[in-house]
Amino acid sequence: MRLSPDELIFWQYGFIKLNATIVYTWGLMLVMVVGSKIITDKLSPDLQRSRWQNMLEIIVTGILKQIEDVGLERPQKYLGFLGTLFLFIAVANLCIIIPGYEPPTGSLSTTAALALCVFVAVPIFGIEEQGLGSYLRSYTEPTILMLPFNIISELSRTLALAIRLFGNIMSGSMIIAILLTIAPFIFPIIMTALGLLIGMVQAYIFSVLATVYITAATRTGKSRRETGE
Repeated sequence: MRLSPDELIFWQYGFIKLNATIVYTWGLMLVMVVGSKIITDKLSPDLQRSRWQNMLEIIVTGILKQIEDVGLERPQKYLGFLGTLFLFIAVANLCIIIPGYEPPTGSLSTTAALALCVFVAVPIFGIEEQGLGSYLRSYTEPTILMLPFNIISELSRTLALAIRLFGNIMSGSMIIAILLTIAPFIFPIIMTALGLLIGMVQAYIFSVLATVYITAATRTGKSRRETGE
């Protein structure tokens, strides 16, 4: 039983390894890029629309609404980043129905990379919205003594993002593998359906938490300006 798709190696030359995490990640990216190209090439402004366009509009509208509900006033600005996070994690987890497939989100290297993307994006959006000086001052609020604690908080929540997603996906895969050994015809079907649900929930939680962090980084300066400070 593999704890991570990193352990499944397709090709190796010296220290260079091509494991399942890399192969499935790049495969997913290729499928998503090609799929989005095919769908968006045939967009229609008329009422007669394809099912793919209707599905795409539902997904995009839902993501925009969720971003706005969390507190970001211009959701279109953040749609590219947050929408990509959600769709990649969701598609990666939904593909567990494909025989032989192992979700790259079951690898700590993948979830750490996704968490690092959020870690980098938060200050970028914060500085863009507030300015460099105002954003850096937020780390010293309410007093300069809070600086090390705020820095630790940034690092710890990034670690929590990575471990939460990795732990949930990995544990789900392990449970399915164990039940497949015990009862190969009944439990795996039920657990696979549950795994699909958990995968979608984890994609939602990860993207919502990323939205919350960006909202906190961009609203600090606005709140200060509104109070006249």
